[in-house]
Amino acid sequence: MTDQATTPRDSTDPAKILIVDDEPQITRVVSMACTAQGYQVRSAADGESALAILIDWPAELIITDLAMPKLDGVELCRAIRKQSNVPILVLSVRNQEKMKVEALDAGADDYVTKPFQINELLARIRAVLRRSSHTAAKDKNAEATLGDFRIDPASRQVFVRGAEVHLTPKEFDLLHAMSRYPDRVVTRRTLMVAVWGGYNIDQPESLRVLIGQLRRKIEPGEKPHYILTEPWVGYRFVPEGVQAASSL
Repeated sequence: MTDQATTPRDSTDPAKILIVDDEPQITRVVSMACTAQGYQVRSAADGESALAILIDWPAELIITDLAMPKLDGVELCRAIRKQSNVPILVLSVRNQEKMKVEALDAGADDYVTKPFQINELLARIRAVLRRSSHTAAKDKNAEATLGDFRIDPASRQVFVRGAEVHLTPKEFDLLHAMSRYPDRVVTRRTLMVAVWGGYNIDQPESLRVLIGQLRRKIEPGEKPHYILTEPWVGYRFVPEGVQAASSL
């Protein structure tokens, strides 16, 4: 498998998408939709077959189911992440919350829940590829301008719409951690490790409280909202803001 850890994709070329699913109907529908958008598409019925394809065909996005024979989606994510940072979009059903979280912790970038609208899936594909085309080996401590935010890790300053917002050390650590994955769902465990290290990871209430404190500071009015809750999974930081908030 080609190592894509530091090479952003060239957005002028049709992206190569590998679809991994043991349901032929899902594979066919997703393949047709992606092909119609001009993407280059290949498919595999299980994780082992996907890894074999990736040896000679370096995909720029992998869309994978979770429950599959031979090598499931979580194991596939782990295997890919040992060699590559290629974006991974997970397809899951609603009762697979545990596997969904495991896949995200194993390196998946985002997920879409079955049954899904094809327009929603295509929008997620465009978003993932757009992020990939702008991603290189960036210094995680470099100043970042994202949507309404300017975040400076060196001075630990945060500006929202040009106005400085004063955060506590933990609030800054939380926002900084989420800002590294804009518009992507980040699991509670990932955020808790980023903020507290190896401590408190079994006390999700601490994260809920900190999220609430951060929201009150960066979302002083009713609109827009920047932190969305992904039920049972984690949170999504949307630096451009949205007009409706999820519950805590």
